Amino acid sequence: MTSEVSVGTQSGNARVLIFSLRNIYGKALFRCPHHEFEDIICEIDSAELLAPTLDPSKRFPAFATRLAYHAPIALNPGIQRTNARKNYDIFFTVCGFPQDLLMVNAIGNVRDVSRTSVCLIDELWIKEFVKNRYFLRILAKFDVVLLYYSQTVKPLSEQFGCRSVFLPPGVDAISFCPYPDAPRRVVDVYSIGRRSEITHQKLLRMTRESGLFYLHDSIGGSQAINTKEHRALFANVAKRSRYFIVNPGKIDQLEKGNQFEIGNRYFEGAASGAIMVGERPENEEFERLFDWPEAVTRLPYDSSDIDKVIRDLDGDLKRQDRIRRTGVVQSLMRHDWVYRWEAVLRIVGLEPLQGVLDRKERLKKLADIVLQSA
Repeated sequence: MTSEVSVGTQSGNARVLIFSLRNIYGKALFRCPHHEFEDIICEIDSAELLAPTLDPSKRFPAFATRLAYHAPIALNPGIQRTNARKNYDIFFTVCGFPQDLLMVNAIGNVRDVSRTSVCLIDELWIKEFVKNRYFLRILAKFDVVLLYYSQTVKPLSEQFGCRSVFLPPGVDAISFCPYPDAPRRVVDVYSIGRRSEITHQKLLRMTRESGLFYLHDSIGGSQAINTKEHRALFANVAKRSRYFIVNPGKIDQLEKGNQFEIGNRYFEGAASGAIMVGERPENEEFERLFDWPEAVTRLPYDSSDIDKVIRDLDGDLKRQDRIRRTGVVQSLMRHDWVYRWEAVLRIVGLEPLQGVLDRKERLKKLADIVLQSA
C-alpha cells in the first residue's frame, strides 16, 4: 500500500484521523467537494489524513464489491491494514456511496484506533437500502453516521440501528466568494451536471438568437485531470456567472422515488453570488438552510420559460444585487465547511481548536466587506 499522509496546522499530536478515498476514487468529479472538506479539516484542526491506494491492475476490488451485493461477506478489496496510533479522538471518513464502506472496512475495527468513529455518506437513497443491505451492515462499526440526505436519516436508523444524523453539504465559501475584488460576470447562464433537455434547448436557442453566453457541459466526462484545479476552475467560473441552474439531486431519475434532496449546487451557487434558477427541493431542511427571500428563483423542471425568468430579473438591477449579496453573506456565515466541522465536533463532544475560530473570523470579515460595499 502507498498512501498520502498530511497533518493539520495545529500543534501537537493529531486528534483526528481522516481516512480518505481520494487516491482510490480521486478523479471522480462528484467527490471533489469531499476532498475539499477533508483539506479544510486538516487546515483548521489537528488532523492526520490517510489516503491509501489500490493496485489498478488487479480485479479483486471489483470481485469483492460484486460479492458484497449478494452475501454478507466483506472482503478486503486490496487495502493493506494500517497500524494507526490508538489515541485519536475521532476517526472520520467520507463515503460517496454505500459501496465505499467496503474500503473503509478493510482497515479493521475503527473503534480500535479512536474514541469516537464517524462516517459521512454523501448519496444514500431509501429505495436502495435492500440492494445495499450488506454494505450498510458495516455501519455498525461507527458511533455516528452522518448523512447528506435528510430524508434518509430516520429510515436508516430504524432499519439498521445506527445513530444517524443529518449533516448538510457545505462549500469552501472563501474560495467561491467573489469579494473583495468582484470580477465581471461575463457568463450569462452556467449549468453543470444534470439538466432538463427542454430548458437546455431553450437556452441554446437564446444563444443563437440573442448572443447569450451559455456555459454548459458538452462532453460526457465524470473524471477530473486534477481535482483541486477542477474545483478552483469551477469556483472561478461560478463567481463570474450571472445565473446558475440548480435542481434537486437526481431529479431526472425515477429510482430515487419520492425523495427530494439538497445537492451541492445550491451551496455553490449561493456562495458564488450567482442568481440560482431552478426547483426548490420539497424538503424541510432546505427551507431551514435557504430561508432568505429569493434564495432560488423558481423555474419548474422541464420548463421552457427560462427566457422570461431572465428577462424579469434583468429588468431590476437592485433586486439582482440584493439576491447576490444575500447569498454570499449567508454562505460565509452559515454554509462554509468550518460550520459543518463544528457540527461534527458538537455531536462527538469535542471543543473546536483555534483553527476553527480563525477561519470563522476570516469568514466574518469577508461578510462585513460584502455588506459594507452595498
